[in-house]
Amino acid sequence: MEIIKRDGTRVTFEKEKIELAIAKSFASVDSVVTDEKLSEMSDKIVATIKEKYPKDHVVSVEEVQDLVELTLIDENYYREVKSFILYRAKHNMDRKVMNDFENYITDKDILEIIESVQEEFDNQRYPIESLYLKFESFTKANMTEEDLLKALTRAASELTSKETPDWEIIAARFLMYEIDLEIKRNEERFDIVDFKSKIDYLTSAGLYGEYIKKNYSSEDFDELGAYLNKERDNLFTYSGLDLVKKRYLIKTFTGDIIESVQEMFMGIAMHLAIPEDDSVAFAKRLYDVLSNLKATMATPTMTNARKPFNQLSSCFIDTVPDTLKGIYRSITNFAEVSKHGGGMGLYFGKVRANGSDIRGFEGVAGGVIRWIRLANDTAVAVDQLGVRQGAVACYLDIWHKDMPEFLALKTNNGDDRMKAHDIFPGVCVPDYFWKLTRDDINATWHMFDPHEVEKKYGKALEDTYGDEWKEFYLKLVEDKDISRRTMSVKEMVRLLIKSWTETGTPFVFNRDAVNEMNPNKHKGMIYSSNLCTEIAQNMSASETVSTEILDKNGDTIIVNKTKPGDFVECNLASLTLGTIDVNNQEELEETVRTVVRALDNVIDLNYYPTPYAEVTNKKYRAIGLGTSGYHHMLVKNDIKWSNSQAHAEFVDRVYEDINYYAIKESMEIAREKGSYKEFEGSDWENGQYFKLRNYNSPRWEQLADDVRESGLRNGYLMAIAPTGSTSIISGTSAGVDPIMSRYFLEEKKGAIVPRVAPGLTTKTFWLYENAHDINQEISMEMAGVRQRHIDQAQSVNIYITNEYTMRQILNVYIKAWESGVKSIYYVRGKSLEVEDCDSCAS
Repeated sequence: MEIIKRDGTRVTFEKEKIELAIAKSFASVDSVVTDEKLSEMSDKIVATIKEKYPKDHVVSVEEVQDLVELTLIDENYYREVKSFILYRAKHNMDRKVMNDFENYITDKDILEIIESVQEEFDNQRYPIESLYLKFESFTKANMTEEDLLKALTRAASELTSKETPDWEIIAARFLMYEIDLEIKRNEERFDIVDFKSKIDYLTSAGLYGEYIKKNYSSEDFDELGAYLNKERDNLFTYSGLDLVKKRYLIKTFTGDIIESVQEMFMGIAMHLAIPEDDSVAFAKRLYDVLSNLKATMATPTMTNARKPFNQLSSCFIDTVPDTLKGIYRSITNFAEVSKHGGGMGLYFGKVRANGSDIRGFEGVAGGVIRWIRLANDTAVAVDQLGVRQGAVACYLDIWHKDMPEFLALKTNNGDDRMKAHDIFPGVCVPDYFWKLTRDDINATWHMFDPHEVEKKYGKALEDTYGDEWKEFYLKLVEDKDISRRTMSVKEMVRLLIKSWTETGTPFVFNRDAVNEMNPNKHKGMIYSSNLCTEIAQNMSASETVSTEILDKNGDTIIVNKTKPGDFVECNLASLTLGTIDVNNQEELEETVRTVVRALDNVIDLNYYPTPYAEVTNKKYRAIGLGTSGYHHMLVKNDIKWSNSQAHAEFVDRVYEDINYYAIKESMEIAREKGSYKEFEGSDWENGQYFKLRNYNSPRWEQLADDVRESGLRNGYLMAIAPTGSTSIISGTSAGVDPIMSRYFLEEKKGAIVPRVAPGLTTKTFWLYENAHDINQEISMEMAGVRQRHIDQAQSVNIYITNEYTMRQILNVYIKAWESGVKSIYYVRGKSLEVEDCDSCAS
């Protein structure tokens, strides 16, 4: 038998298609039908066709569907037949709509995308009639095919709502086709026919680094090109793909896109696989992780991997010494980092206070504010190729004499000559201060000049922590010969809260918790964090050793010799917890171990903007494995944020697993390539790392033994960055934050783009809670649960409303400290706009 389709073509009659149509009518009304019953009804329809029509008659689809209706009526399936009739009517409407689209669009590939929307998405919620009506409202006379495609993309995007969130995915299909068309035109211009010739062109044009061709053969490129999976393009949302298009895909020097999304992922993977023995196999492993959006590399890595200028790191931290040369060296280092797209943290706690002495002359020092203003001006001046201005966080200890002025740097009142509106202030706070805020808020707080203290005692207060710090501080309080500024703890809290509510800053760095849990405390101190508060690694200032005048071949050469300190640089990536099945141990382990190995390779492949960073990076081989999609993950697992018990138990397990697999992989790499230089004597080696975190199960005891025996490749392993932009790419929630809103509108170049919470459905709608509606003390408790498993820190935000009192805000910070949280990022009010550090958006 044959059947005539609606377009007039004849095809083989398939009884199974009748059964499928009937089954759909049952499913649509939640009815159950057996396979035997389906076969019985389809046989009845076939028999009717043979009996009713002449032998030479070829039935049409419409005639068969009429018989389906009659059969369902005969069998008394009235609800089902009603559904089937509505289904037919809907499809007739859709066919008419397709004809209407064809009046505008002639590109068959675009029409196929529209038809695929009909097939893949619920046509009750995502009718192409709605798409057509929105599209038609954007059409004008004499529009080109390209203009019509853009109108179609915009139409799908603007249909996105909390009731119909998948229009965001549909819009991405059209945008991807736009990108593909542009790439195809450019490939024809440059005679590019496959992945190998693409790499030849990119390398000769100076858009790819020569090192890619040096490390892979022609056969490798053929194999890796064949491995590209175009279907993974469909994983993107409109916002994620739009960001990739604008920021990450390689463009020609005239701004034309030449690299596809899958080629981007493979290019990054090939670069980071170079140090591996089987680089092709590892490139495939990493490509699978990245292209399935199970993890994202940091913005600098995604941007610069595979390119001639391969600065891959996100975060840098420098300790500013109390010397003129040292201060300017730190500012210069910041300028170099900023020039190459990195974010910076500068610790000013060692710089003498306003009114201190210089070379014995009393009261002449200008304090830290003038130097912070210099950092502020450098951030503005070194504007990262005009893309954005530089970004720097400046940290100061809460006992520093200049603290009151420091807290007023960004607030709205006072002398503008004492302001630095473009820096991000951070305050380093000891346990003792928090204890006073909780137990004795009217106590007196003392602030000292670090230069005066070190000059008299021969050691610095900032070089101590915990009980040693408290003992030294109280000794200074009793020393009547040491000058100080005083105010009540309550007044200091008022200054902090004023700045938090007006500017969202200062960031808070809980230095005692950080240093007590520092796995490398045998080799130094951690004074502060970076621009996004997630990095916590040993720090020290560089020192000028000597300046020599040499004669070389008749030329006079001046050589400055510097002893490098610990100039922190960190390499970041984030696991997409909303995409990974965190309950599948095999999948979680494979993803974690792949990303850890890739991050370790970054250290050897990186271009270093300053030699100080290279020395420290190769000393500790620090990486920062982070996470995004935290709230998305909770909702996927039917957990409400405010359900503290279920929340805590779940994430305690997940983050312990992540940490376990990360340490295990770092240990395995150490077996292959050796440990980081300072492993001996570390908490990793002596087992204190595991004891401090109560890791005492059999698997942890075995891993501790393995680490002691085999070593560890990376001195620091985990750090949770904000992931402001890369979480958009993955279509998930940012970092470890709750979502701000289930549905919101975002303005992009004059157009309004609707955005929805990831994976939003009628079920997950009620599981999602908006950030400002959540009890922030619960959030701090959960941050403390995660913190046990994170050797560095987290970018944790506090969300407040106008109803919050000063005491409530303070209580949130106290709860964070009591929970062991190492750092707090922004305070985010509903109307307060703050900007995430994009360089750390891993």
